[in-house]
Amino acid sequence: MMKPKRLFLLGDSISLQYGTDLQKFLGNDYVIERKTGDSLAFVNLDLPVGSNGGDSRMVLKYLRTRVNDPSFDPDLFVLNCGLHDVKKDPKTGRPAVEEKDYRSNLEQIYTLINQKKIPMIWIRTTGIIDSIHRRNKGFNRFNKDIKRYNEIADEVFTARKVPEIDLYTFTEAQGNDRFVDHAHYTPAIRKLQAAYIAGSIELWKQKVEPAIK
Repeated sequence: MMKPKRLFLLGDSISLQYGTDLQKFLGNDYVIERKTGDSLAFVNLDLPVGSNGGDSRMVLKYLRTRVNDPSFDPDLFVLNCGLHDVKKDPKTGRPAVEEKDYRSNLEQIYTLINQKKIPMIWIRTTGIIDSIHRRNKGFNRFNKDIKRYNEIADEVFTARKVPEIDLYTFTEAQGNDRFVDHAHYTPAIRKLQAAYIAGSIELWKQKVEPAIK
């Protein structure tokens, strides 16, 4: 049996929740690595701490601390960030990360990963239903902003020929009862997300590694 390849998954709380199922669906092809700190991250999924990758600014800062570490050399880097970027302060209406900064952060993230010649896949940010999300009073978030930030990511990564997994469209098609709260999903939906991502990675692998069966 071949040794599993290393997949580094860096994402928000959505990725934390589908991560266990994703590892099962990937089987022996990949072993998932990620930031440490699950015990911190799962206390409050809205707070980007521990293994929660947070917004694009946090991702960029984290990668800058890791990029020169010889141990950070996965066979595949899978990234998602955006859900925390679009958070808006209820008083000022300003997003956590402005559009131009989001674009710049993604471009710099790509540069760091590309310099190490690590293959990269981008996962589009999952959406919300505004009326359901309003139950969270600590901050605002709107689906139109998620769509806009996904468009920015599409532009950045399409120009750089980075494959994308459209988790936004896939998850939106699962119906309005997919949520357990304002942004997170039922166990059944998490499993579907994991299966979809695993299948997408397998298709990617067949394209770039045709000799692997």
